[in-house]
Amino acid sequence: MKIGELDFGNNLFLAPMAGVSDIGFREQCAIFGADVTCSEMLSARAMMHNPKKTELMTITSPNENIVLGQIFGHEVEPMVKALTNPLLVKYPVIDINMGCPAPKIVRNGEGSALMKNIPLASKIISSCVKNSDRPISVKFRLGYNQDISCEFGRMCEEAGASFVTLHARTTEQGYGGRADYEAIAKLKSTINIPVIGNGDVVDYSSFQNMLATGVDGVMIGRGAQGRPWIFSELLKRDLSTLDKFKVITSHISTLRKYYTEDWLVLYMRKHLLWYTSGEKNSSEYRLKLATSPSIEQSLEILKSIF
Repeated sequence: MKIGELDFGNNLFLAPMAGVSDIGFREQCAIFGADVTCSEMLSARAMMHNPKKTELMTITSPNENIVLGQIFGHEVEPMVKALTNPLLVKYPVIDINMGCPAPKIVRNGEGSALMKNIPLASKIISSCVKNSDRPISVKFRLGYNQDISCEFGRMCEEAGASFVTLHARTTEQGYGGRADYEAIAKLKSTINIPVIGNGDVVDYSSFQNMLATGVDGVMIGRGAQGRPWIFSELLKRDLSTLDKFKVITSHISTLRKYYTEDWLVLYMRKHLLWYTSGEKNSSEYRLKLATSPSIEQSLEILKSIF
């Protein structure tokens, strides 16, 4: 897939995941073959009033290839102003989140709540397109409680979006049930701009099922949690020398450049539990990882597992 001068390589995307897709994790995914990574969701309004709160979330790594800066909001003016914010200058593509199902986001009329207000969603997209010299993409769901993805996709195309990403679940489904690949195929046959498919890609078989929809690219979220090497698996690269302990220590080492140890201890617990999920003899150590008071102790526990 190419958008202007941007070449998306193998068209493998890492999904933006709030509280998950930190710079260390994104860096590992890129090293293992993710062509495109995404920032965590960045509040357009927060960037107007408290940019320092957003600054750490916009750090990128030279190991990342194409990084999308994802913004969210329900007001036109803050969304347009975000495009010229110095924190977003580095991103070659700006992605607008219209798919987040988190209750606190939806209650504010943001994320997937915008799928219930197509005129406003259209105005936000078209205003951003008119005021940007970079491609604008949109990530959305099937709909709030029913499938309106083709209608919404057509609107995105008419508003000037360069490509769209469909997570094939409704807001009400959250992350339950199965992603509707037929809906992704239908959207792909309905609109002319590229479509990225998202949902339930966790191995090579599900990856092939997603490709069968005709999508231009595949976005992986939860399937990469604790497994940044999934991108190499999908590309059929040799992983016989994979050193999981080294991957984890590299992830931690990158985060240590920017964050305090106190923050890191608590934050990394979920990542460490994902990294060790399914590992032989890990069950007796996982509670220790979940309550470890220091990174050094966590690393000692990991040595026992790997």
